[in-house]
Amino acid sequence: MNVASTTPSPRDIEAAAARVEGRVRRTPVLRVEAEALGLASSGALEVTLKLEHTQVTGSFKVRGAFNNMLSRDVPDAGVVAASGGNHGAAVAHAATALGHRSRIFVPKVIAKEEKLRRMRDFGGEVILTDGSVADCMAQYAEAAEESGALAVHPYDTEWTLAGQGTVALEFEEQMGGMDTILVATGGGGLIAGIAAWCGDRVNVVSVETEGTNTLARSLREGPDLDVHASGVAAGSLGGPRLGIQSWEVIRERVKTALVLSDEEVYAAARKLWEATRLVAEPGAAVALAALTSGAYVPQADERVGVLLCGGNADVDWFVG
Repeated sequence: MNVASTTPSPRDIEAAAARVEGRVRRTPVLRVEAEALGLASSGALEVTLKLEHTQVTGSFKVRGAFNNMLSRDVPDAGVVAASGGNHGAAVAHAATALGHRSRIFVPKVIAKEEKLRRMRDFGGEVILTDGSVADCMAQYAEAAEESGALAVHPYDTEWTLAGQGTVALEFEEQMGGMDTILVATGGGGLIAGIAAWCGDRVNVVSVETEGTNTLARSLREGPDLDVHASGVAAGSLGGPRLGIQSWEVIRERVKTALVLSDEEVYAAARKLWEATRLVAEPGAAVALAALTSGAYVPQADERVGVLLCGGNADVDWFVG
């Protein structure tokens, strides 16, 4: 599969924002007292949450899906994608809204019924695959080549990155400027799009779990990995390796990569519920867990944003 050789500029991200306007939601932000999140000993007085889990498909992925299909010619064969759930739901929704057929390849090893239902409800044909996430990616690429359908990669095209970068553009406007943004990382498309927008203005911090630590390992070992995702966040952050374009941005602009335990993610989700009565999926709770676990401690008056990237999970997944 060919991958475009350029990474998005801020101008590309502004163009993507104009392109998807009216098709995605401008999701709200919520300022939460640091004390309510158990951060009384930190320097921050409050933390700003970007409620991207209230997006039309329940995650940020719809931004990149629409930008792909509105920037490229979609053949009669429609589109194909590989996903653990959120990207698949986004591609299905965008394709249906634009009058295209969609097929979504999902690895059985990380498939969750809630996310499968969402993909089908948005009009996608779901194809469950055996083997690893990498095996699923190979099958989806083969299907695109054989059918002539447009392959909508979850994290490794300039159109995906530019689309995902629009959430940072929006978040920064809503906060009136930020110093640090905490972002959960899977294949790297989201954090790379955010870093492409933020440049040197904002400290972009990656947060992963021990079972999905693709970015942290890439920074130590190089990007040629095949990570077998496991644990609570595998369904949303289970990229086997970073995308080529994502890596180009990440290695230049992301300097901090935190890795947390599943227990810290469960605790963050419970704290989010206790403080705000909001439920987010495990991938979203990962970003917040950087704060609630103490892995990231803000300085005095630091303007910290946390991206709650998705909400497609059972509502009681963190209970017990």
